[in-house]
Amino acid sequence: MSNVNRKVFTLDEFTIQQLRNIPNATGELSALLRDIGLAAKRVNVEVNKAGLVDILGDLGTTNVQGEEVKKLDVFANEQFMGVLQHGVSCAGIASEEMDTFIPFDDVISRESKYVCSFDPLDGSSNIDVNVSIGTIFGVYWRRTKSGQLAEEQDFLQPGTNLVAAGYIIYGSSTMLVYATRRGVQGFTLDPSIGEFTLSHPDMKFPETGKIYSVNHGNYYEYDEKVQAYIENCQRKNKSNGGPYTQRYIGSMVADLHRNLIKGGIFMYPGTKEKPEGKLRLMYECNPFAFIVTVAGGIAISKKGQRILDIEPQSLHERTPFFAGSKAMIEELETYL
Repeated sequence: MSNVNRKVFTLDEFTIQQLRNIPNATGELSALLRDIGLAAKRVNVEVNKAGLVDILGDLGTTNVQGEEVKKLDVFANEQFMGVLQHGVSCAGIASEEMDTFIPFDDVISRESKYVCSFDPLDGSSNIDVNVSIGTIFGVYWRRTKSGQLAEEQDFLQPGTNLVAAGYIIYGSSTMLVYATRRGVQGFTLDPSIGEFTLSHPDMKFPETGKIYSVNHGNYYEYDEKVQAYIENCQRKNKSNGGPYTQRYIGSMVADLHRNLIKGGIFMYPGTKEKPEGKLRLMYECNPFAFIVTVAGGIAISKKGQRILDIEPQSLHERTPFFAGSKAMIEELETYL
């Protein structure tokens, strides 16, 4: 009798199994997710030897955001772009690290029905100090007809149009979490077989939590309403659902991953100097808003404004971002 544990599914096995439940599925999305998993494995290898080879530190250039580019940022961007370009499911990509989108100009890519936007390495300021970092991605149906080059309109879509979104966290273990409208699934990289295996099926955001994640260093730059909510978090005690714990890593992937599992709220408000905040709508906010929403949480930019409903005007548009457990976001909205 075989001792193989059939309860363990690899990413490939799981996506193929899901195809059987979807009539008329072509398998293109499954192939795209597997390509993203392959690129993630390549990035993971380099992250794990970051202190041993010359991939730490700044490259000496800035990206379109005006931020210092890390060497590992460039490596990650090249890996995801290369894998997606040579796959069979992606018509083009838009990356936080590039000025504009890149349409893939070959016969197979032009026929593909999806485009992908991504932040190849979120939290890259943490690279040199060995703190968790990650990759964020979103997948859209293209608006232009198959057979032609992808255009900017294929990428400038509200988050409600996302087909799938996800993130990879490179930490004490490496995880790939992705969401479709059917649910949120988490896979952990098993180094013994080199495969992402299903470890967190059907992930749900806890209804509430006791963790709030915000950069306290900018407290006096925030709007008074946001300050009032932060003070509310600090005053929580056993009589009103507390006490709360403040946890802020400086890596959106790491902070939201923790809150997704344990419950909590993540906040990146605008400031007096930057009222639209720092986070990019297309590369960070939309994908995470989709994941959070599918998991049962809420993501907003301001009171009554869902992130997923924002009509993007440019590829590098920014927005304030608040996401987390349903009860905590609803309480936040009473302050905004």
